[in-house]
Amino acid sequence: MDPLAQNTKKQAQNNRGAQPVSDLVSNLLDPIIERRAGMTMDLMAAWSEIAGEKHAAHSRPEKLNWPRQASDDDPFEPATLVIACEGHHALFLQHDTSAIMSSVNTYFGFAAVVHIKIVQKPLPVREQRKLRARADLPVEDRRDLDALLADITDPDLKHALEKMGKAVFSRRSQ
Repeated sequence: MDPLAQNTKKQAQNNRGAQPVSDLVSNLLDPIIERRAGMTMDLMAAWSEIAGEKHAAHSRPEKLNWPRQASDDDPFEPATLVIACEGHHALFLQHDTSAIMSSVNTYFGFAAVVHIKIVQKPLPVREQRKLRARADLPVEDRRDLDALLADITDPDLKHALEKMGKAVFSRRSQ
């Protein structure tokens, strides 16, 4: 094998391809945010799903305040989630704190949050992201997805699973 072909082969093995900037930034920022605020970028990224669109537009999670433990033998105590909220929306958010707390705990998979503290402050203006219009699934993928969801009776669950299934099938076909 000539040296040019060997070099090209070596470069192809070392090159992992393009990576999304969000993955690189997340890998850099997650440890910093976790250390300073007690949470991850994942919680911030999933905030619109956790809090709902009506609250996510006017609020964001600030930090998780975990109680101090004197020793490793102390029992686990859940945290207080601090949420920054625009003043005009704080009352609406206050009314839904129990639902938000439940959603946060569901997100974590255990009772991580026991209190929510709302801090009123202006939030940076956030551009509304336009969701990419997904092309319809090919007929075969649509049939497979429908077959997978046929036994689901809860309409909300079925809608959520269908949405997730479309995303999975569309990525698989790319």
